[in-house]
Amino acid sequence: MELFAESLTQYKRLLTKEVKIGDLLLGNNHPIRVQTMTTTDTMDTIATVEQTIRCIEAGAELVRITAPSKKEAENLLNIKNELKKRGYTTPLVADIHFTPNAAEVAARIIEKVRVNPGNYVDKKKFEQIEYTDAEYAEEIDRIRDRFTPLVKICKEYGTAMRIGTNHGSLSDRIMSRYGDTPIGMVESAMEFLRIARSESYHQIILSMKASNPQVMVQAYRLLIKTMQDEFGEIYPLHLGVTEAGDGEEGRIKSAVGIGTLMEDGIGDTIRVSLTEDPELEIPVCRDIVKRYENKVDQLTSLKVEKDNTPYQPINLSTYQPFNFKRQQTKAVNNIGGGQVPVVIADLSKVAHITPASLKGIGYTYNEADDKWNIADAAADYVYINQPDIGFALPGTLKVITSYEHWKNAPDANQYFPIYCAEHFAAIEQPDSPINFVMIDCPQEEQYLQRVTQKQNVVLCLSSTQKNAMQTVRATCIKLQQEHITAPIVLITDSNWDTADEHLIHYATETGALFLDGFGDGICLGMTNNAYAQAATLNASGRNYLNNQSPEQFVNNTAFSILQATRMRISKTEYISCPSCGRTLFDLQETTTKIRSVTNHLKGVKIAIMGCIVNGPGEMADADFGYVGSGPGKITLYRGKEVVKRNVNSEVAVDELINLLKENEAWVEP
Repeated sequence: MELFAESLTQYKRLLTKEVKIGDLLLGNNHPIRVQTMTTTDTMDTIATVEQTIRCIEAGAELVRITAPSKKEAENLLNIKNELKKRGYTTPLVADIHFTPNAAEVAARIIEKVRVNPGNYVDKKKFEQIEYTDAEYAEEIDRIRDRFTPLVKICKEYGTAMRIGTNHGSLSDRIMSRYGDTPIGMVESAMEFLRIARSESYHQIILSMKASNPQVMVQAYRLLIKTMQDEFGEIYPLHLGVTEAGDGEEGRIKSAVGIGTLMEDGIGDTIRVSLTEDPELEIPVCRDIVKRYENKVDQLTSLKVEKDNTPYQPINLSTYQPFNFKRQQTKAVNNIGGGQVPVVIADLSKVAHITPASLKGIGYTYNEADDKWNIADAAADYVYINQPDIGFALPGTLKVITSYEHWKNAPDANQYFPIYCAEHFAAIEQPDSPINFVMIDCPQEEQYLQRVTQKQNVVLCLSSTQKNAMQTVRATCIKLQQEHITAPIVLITDSNWDTADEHLIHYATETGALFLDGFGDGICLGMTNNAYAQAATLNASGRNYLNNQSPEQFVNNTAFSILQATRMRISKTEYISCPSCGRTLFDLQETTTKIRSVTNHLKGVKIAIMGCIVNGPGEMADADFGYVGSGPGKITLYRGKEVVKRNVNSEVAVDELINLLKENEAWVEP
């Protein structure tokens, strides 16, 4: 293994133990399984059965159902029997949080149980408790006494188990010793895994979910390394970003976290946790998974195709995959040097650029007063395929064009050239205050030293190889080791067909690099074929790219990727759970309502949770929380502090706005 993967230089699935869930085999290089979770009341047998069937027919290979108490666990038998009567044998999973007796009932009925080690035995009161080593060992013995009966039942009945750690629900005990960290998440799961192994029970899957993809990715990587170091083997992994939200943002956040790991061959089953109907999660899962089907052992760019000469293995001594640290670069104008990453909008395929063309990238021209209105998610640069846009631009927007066009550009302080690597390496000292240089990794790495010896260089890294992310990552690591500090713009084109496929492609290829601390800018685009398809479908009135122009869609995606990776905050952050049978209000409707009145609050993080399970703990680092506390009742939080209890749901959104105002987090739209 290389740190946490079978290989960091070619695509290889991480080899994990095989687990049997009913008739379904998972791990050990079996296909990546997709799953979801019902949102119905578990006591409503027919509604749960019918929603489960919709999920199965959408492609779910596992369906999870909440069992918050013993009575719901017992009703799983009725649900399972009704499904079997209708001809469905897809394995079911009982979702358990606080109630060991419910888990012990469910484990005798269905094929898999999921327990959350953060609250299965431990209590969470947000208390800081100091433990001596002896006291801590006593707590582990207490957990062993409570958890072992479930392990023995699972072993007797052939039931699989997921030990599912969530970042936001780490116990007070774990928090007291390890803090709110990926290491704490790993240790929370490892305690339970060690107990299971001591009972010779191995039908286990693990997960390390968080609403922050950065935390989630680091936790999975650490878990893999910990299992390998301690056991010499790795259990199957269930991947997911919890409380991802809905729409484009939920898909992007999920793809950033899940895709980053899957690029390195990690993951045996996935769930995309959207605040939408559960059957709508499955196509998104399928779009993620299909990127890796028939990809086993394909070499990446670390083989130069033109002469079949192997690329030298990368030195990983400077690579820090378990701790986030941005790659140090020098500032060239507003790019690099620790500044937030810039967004470059690709307008090269727009035949005639007008002021209206800039609306999709965040600039709206008001002809009456001859002023530009600039959105929070406004691109910093535009790339064009001509020497001059032809009208006065807002002062904050800069233009990139080819060297040949740039020579005839009207303003050397607003227009900048972009070069191919070979051309730039051959010229004398350039004249422009910013010089963008394209590098196709790894074929053009030979030019890196010559290119970066010149002044005011910004490297634009991309790759035409099959595993572009790994290839560009290798180049970034090489730049670190050779002490090259030119800022880096990450360039990714998409040739996929649907909006979700484009989102997943962009989020995976660039999000993974941002999570590793690489990148001072982002430029997304579409191939000619994909762009032509988008233009044709938009012109025909089809709901393609969610009724956005390609430029608007790509610009919004770029800012959402930066937001998901916490590299640049440009809008309100929503942490909303995907709903389940525990939810105490209409989560989708409420989320839409809260968004409609708060989506202008740049940088504010608002959690919208259906019940106390996904309440103050699961909100992790949210600034404010809206949590179901009973039928028709809402509890409002500031951070993890309860501010107002049992607010009537009819006025709860207004009370949330009042809370924002009281804490000076509100601005008028």
